[in-house]
Amino acid sequence: MYNTVIFDLDGTLLNTLDDLADAGNRLCAARGWPQHPTDAYRYFVGNGIPKLIERLAPPEQRTPEILADALAWFKADYGAHMRDKTAPYPGIREMLARLHAAGVQMAVFSNKADALAKGVVADYFDPALFAEVRGQRPEVPTKPAPEGTRALLAQLQADPARTLYVGDSNVDMETANNAALDGCGVLWGFRTRQELEEAGARYLATDAGELERIVLNGCKE
Repeated sequence: MYNTVIFDLDGTLLNTLDDLADAGNRLCAARGWPQHPTDAYRYFVGNGIPKLIERLAPPEQRTPEILADALAWFKADYGAHMRDKTAPYPGIREMLARLHAAGVQMAVFSNKADALAKGVVADYFDPALFAEVRGQRPEVPTKPAPEGTRALLAQLQADPARTLYVGDSNVDMETANNAALDGCGVLWGFRTRQELEEAGARYLATDAGELERIVLNGCKE
């Protein structure tokens, strides 16, 4: 059994793709930038909102001043609309409740801005389920850099050998590997099985029930 589980947020616990894509396309429309189909955002997101804005901006628009202004615009707009279509994936709430009852310590670590991550988790889940919810903070490198994960492990007083990191992308599996954690890729998220396998996922889960079994039955001595 894994004593601690750290979850990614977007594409793992919550399906946020439509709200992110809608906000991105509103930004593009407001700036006269090309808009994109929703599926394209599966690959635009995952490295934090500043990187999303950089990917949306045409090359000639990627000056520090333009990107900073676009980032502020996006954060305000997305913050007002991030609950329009977002919802937990099937079975996630029930799985979290059972893991909590089994004594598993849980946390959320996202590349979404810290305030936005805390807000959206509080909207959809019982806050008592998580020992910590942490998003991207300006002074900490974004995932997959290991600094944020290591700081979170220290705060949780978690044993890395008995901690599972769960996410839906190569960024998440690289996050796990860089912090010397086992990684579980979820197949209901934004990315593909092939990407997760190539990024070094130890486990793959097809649904919340399978993920629960991995947590409770994995980490064999």
